[in-house]
Amino acid sequence: MMPRPVPSGSLPHCAVFSVTTLTPQFPQPAIVPATGVLWVLVSDQSIAISDGEKPQIYAPVCPSQAGPVEYLGHFGATPCYAAGLQADAPLPEGWAGVGVRELYGRIPDEDIAVASFAVRIIGSAKMSRFCGRCGHETVPVLTERAKRCPACGLVTHPRISPAIIVLITRGDEILLARSPRFPVGMHSVIAGFVEPGETLEHAVHREVQEEVGITIKNLRYFASEPWPFPDSLMIAFVADYAAGEIAIDNNEIVGAGWFGRDNLPQLPKKLSISRALIDRWVERKGPFSET
Repeated sequence: MMPRPVPSGSLPHCAVFSVTTLTPQFPQPAIVPATGVLWVLVSDQSIAISDGEKPQIYAPVCPSQAGPVEYLGHFGATPCYAAGLQADAPLPEGWAGVGVRELYGRIPDEDIAVASFAVRIIGSAKMSRFCGRCGHETVPVLTERAKRCPACGLVTHPRISPAIIVLITRGDEILLARSPRFPVGMHSVIAGFVEPGETLEHAVHREVQEEVGITIKNLRYFASEPWPFPDSLMIAFVADYAAGEIAIDNNEIVGAGWFGRDNLPQLPKKLSISRALIDRWVERKGPFSET
């Protein structure tokens, strides 16, 4: 069962994509109920939302052309399912497809979390349709969120890819870097995936050394956040500069520098934990004291 929501005031970062309004109840129904169901309609990385002043993500019916159907949880006493749609499948009248990132500011954060969760679970269902060991088609496991191969017995759960992200301080400056994937001018903090055999701490030190060539000290945990693009769990840290000169790898990073509060470049949107780290530093709040 998913834990109850934590009061926002007790968290250093209120993760937009953290699902707190749905409670999974297992075993899930073997057959989707014919009525009394809320639907979240997914097409690739887009979600169907209704028109109007207060757009909704919960559709009362599922289109007949739906592909994979996945149980998400219960919204109060009402079960909620995600339905995967083909790219050319018609949406209900008055509904349109919107990318998950573009939902920010248009609907409540708790609905954005459910929308991103639906995209993630439908994506996982497509990836696990066939057994990775023997190739047989899988079936749902009703007692947990998983797929099972009826031929060889392999059980597959939705993949979670851990990634670290770290804000590095040097006096009254922070290190910000540019990825070639960023919009022109945008900078952010250092991030990267955790490799097999690594601890989170090892991954932070390695990524910083590889991407910008410096060493760090005083590593402190900040917060975490599910990042559904497509299946990451971001674990955020703060660290202090130790030694070295910036030397970018010109692969993952194409530019980096030290920035003060009065000369910050274009930053990521506020829905991300990277922006939460930077904003907390700008506001001089949170665990940023040097030792």
